[in-house]
Amino acid sequence: MLMKLDRRRFRALRVFFDPGRLRALTRRSEVGLSLAGAVVGIISGLAVTGMSFVSNELHQLVFGIADSERLSSSEIENKMLLLTAPVIGGALLGLLLLVLAKRRKKPMVDPIEANALHGGRLSLTDSIIVAVQNLISNGFGASVGLEAGYTQLAAGLASKFGLKLQLRRSDLRTLVGCGAAGAIAAAFNAPLTGAFYAFELIIGTYTIVSLTPVVVSALVSTLIARLLAGSDFTIDIGSFGSVVPADYIPALLLGAFCAGVGILIMQGVAFVEELARKSSIAPPFRPALGGIIVGLLAMISPQVLSAGHGALHLNLSREVAIPTLIGLFLLKSFASAISIGSGFRGGLFFASLFMGALLGKVFAYCGPYFADATLTPVIYAVVGMSSLAVAVIGGPLTMTFLALEITGDFPITALVLAAVITSSLVVRSTFGYSFATWRFHLRGESIRSAHDVGWIRNLTVDKLMRADVKTARAGISLEEFKQAFPIGSTQRVILVEESEKYAGLVLVPEIYANPTDAQDEGKTLADFIHYRNDFLQPQMNARQAAAIFDKSESEALAVVNNLIERKVIGQLSESYTLRRYSEELDRRRREVSGEI
Repeated sequence: MLMKLDRRRFRALRVFFDPGRLRALTRRSEVGLSLAGAVVGIISGLAVTGMSFVSNELHQLVFGIADSERLSSSEIENKMLLLTAPVIGGALLGLLLLVLAKRRKKPMVDPIEANALHGGRLSLTDSIIVAVQNLISNGFGASVGLEAGYTQLAAGLASKFGLKLQLRRSDLRTLVGCGAAGAIAAAFNAPLTGAFYAFELIIGTYTIVSLTPVVVSALVSTLIARLLAGSDFTIDIGSFGSVVPADYIPALLLGAFCAGVGILIMQGVAFVEELARKSSIAPPFRPALGGIIVGLLAMISPQVLSAGHGALHLNLSREVAIPTLIGLFLLKSFASAISIGSGFRGGLFFASLFMGALLGKVFAYCGPYFADATLTPVIYAVVGMSSLAVAVIGGPLTMTFLALEITGDFPITALVLAAVITSSLVVRSTFGYSFATWRFHLRGESIRSAHDVGWIRNLTVDKLMRADVKTARAGISLEEFKQAFPIGSTQRVILVEESEKYAGLVLVPEIYANPTDAQDEGKTLADFIHYRNDFLQPQMNARQAAAIFDKSESEALAVVNNLIERKVIGQLSESYTLRRYSEELDRRRREVSGEI
């Protein structure tokens, strides 16, 4: 009896965990996608906790700090260690880059680019490599945070899981967003921040369909991180009374000021990267040279090392003179630009929070100029860190919810919201990019968010065209043409030269409509050729093809293999192109509205 019962339980478990059934449940049901989000949340929480543990162990091993200490807030007396540690890390990273240059030729794709261009497809191997590079960079003291590695690894695992389940394009993009949401939520113990990070930066839009799986992933990941690590990123703002209308004026000014500083930081990183590219220094040697500069800066103040978690709390909890705050800000911004520009792997998420907090405290000393303002320096620091982070990273609601979850104060959150909206508006109006999309722009990509534009790139002429086209030699006579193509046999014929090169397009009805009286006897086939220089190429997308149709005013055009050979490989009509383009647009609209 017991054996029969055990067999039934085993059979039930086998049915539940059957890949085919899981795939069907996930593809057909929002509940299934939410369950997949929960699985991704568990994976993300484990990934973030594991990376944090390895990073802390590296800090203890390399710099000899205590288990309970943060690197950027530690007192390290050994100046030679401060100098050599980033150099050693840079050398290890350079060695890894040397190996990768021989083995992996394709550039690595991050979650934003994957969701914008590749339908959520991420290489897990590349994601693991990025996480390892980030750990080496952060572990040896480079001025970068682990948030880039967190999101890359979690999103890569989520993408792999989604591909195993054979999810549709939109569902796979959502699952990648679940991975990023879980990573940020676990890193900051802030599920709302993680969820809106996914909506604003990774998925690119908010839909009712994506809400549940993303939030579930963020919540589950936060719980996993709390159970395993128990760390909590909170800021005690103390007692200050209440926020009054006069407090919004300095907050808005601080938001605008942080926007300008954020633009300068992004351009500074790009300047260092461009300087490194133009130099004669090979890429594997750049991180070690950058490590020398970071080490020299660390000898002035160890607070520039790593992401800056400890340094942030250190400067918030005590009174610091203005020259010290300004000097520390300059050192940290320079160290971050050098670290990323020289090839260290990491992000500016937490670095921008730290630098923004420093700017906020500097701005707090202008408080006396605002007679009715009641804000304390710590509150200015919270406003400043959110404003600078939104200028560099993007995501106004993400940074607003981060302020809410780390302070637990709603009036302060309203103040932060006003400041981050101001900062975001100034950056978008004057600069137009966040840090990630600015780097895409420098690479020649046109994307400015994770909004799905990959479908239009996949809707190419090669996939839309007809390969069975009517062709004829350009040198034949009109009589030979009429014998080969009787009226009604086809609408148009593509003419090619003896070398198979595209020569133009002929409309059959136009030839038969031509009167055969004496004055037209001298006409040849060449007199009826149209669109000699108007044609399509297979790699063009539907939008580019539609623009060429509009310019040439043709109902159909030939497709040639390239601009040199110009060999005809197909034909495409304007009506079919616009119909397929319209169908895809409608599908994306229905996905956003939650209809599918």
